[in-house]
Amino acid sequence: MRRLGTVERAAGGVAVVRVPDPDDERYDPPALGTEVVDERLATVGRVVDVFGPVDRPYLAVTAASGEPAGLLGRVVYGR
Repeated sequence: MRRLGTVERAAGGVAVVRVPDPDDERYDPPALGTEVVDERLATVGRVVDVFGPVDRPYLAVTAASGEPAGLLGRVVYGR
């Protein structure tokens, strides 16, 4: 499991996650379809898109259930 980033925005059933500053020179984004979990390891959705700058992209995550607005400001992880 690895940290994917922090949820910055949510609308229309999609959460936008900003990845953390990379520790090394190359960030390897998660594969599409990667399961996304919260700090309690509860599934919150799946990665459906990677977009933005190559060195620090954004991830679009569809919510597993309900509205993703409840995830705002929370750190999410990929499994």
